[in-house]
Amino acid sequence: MTLAADEPTPELLEAGRLLFAGAADFTWAAPELGALPPMEGVEIAFAGRSNVGKSSLVNALTGRNTLARTSHTPGRTQQLNFFRIGERFTLVDMPGYGYAQVEKAKVEAWTRLIHAYLKGRSNLARVYVLIDSRHGLKEIDTALLDGLDKAAVSYQLVLTKGDALKKSEMEKRIAGIQAALAKRPAAYPEVLLTSSRDDLGVPELRASIARLLQERGA
Repeated sequence: MTLAADEPTPELLEAGRLLFAGAADFTWAAPELGALPPMEGVEIAFAGRSNVGKSSLVNALTGRNTLARTSHTPGRTQQLNFFRIGERFTLVDMPGYGYAQVEKAKVEAWTRLIHAYLKGRSNLARVYVLIDSRHGLKEIDTALLDGLDKAAVSYQLVLTKGDALKKSEMEKRIAGIQAALAKRPAAYPEVLLTSSRDDLGVPELRASIARLLQERGA
């Protein structure tokens, strides 16, 4: 479901479906910056707070229930996980930032890894920043957005768990987030609302990625 800009065309929705209909394979795991794979092709990263639903959304996008590891315990993704999608691009599932049921030093190490990756990856086309629609933007989210703006890394906000909101709540949440994004130079203006539980907004997110790849000539 798109909440700003034009709805994707049927052609773009089909391009997005085909993009994720092929192979989707885990290719690399990087627990630290020195373990990153070579920069080849286009990368797209998914970032968000612990327990925001990143892995569930990755699985929903690819139609595979077990591609990305999911858990009810925040902090289970403890490294940068790289997935090759249909020989077109690499999707990077990042460790959740913020709260996690592990020691503080490890959380701080993940946070450093996330920021170092985002600043130093020249083939990174866009970061999709996932926000829990029930809670909206928090201070820890805006700290990440500040870093992305400073590094001039393109990003787009994707709201998760949209099935938990009533329509009036949804509209209020979107309006607040769009206002917060208005003056951010690296933010893509379109906000997407998704739910991996019922596939809400998943076709539109696929279409957004397909459009980005077309723009990048990938």
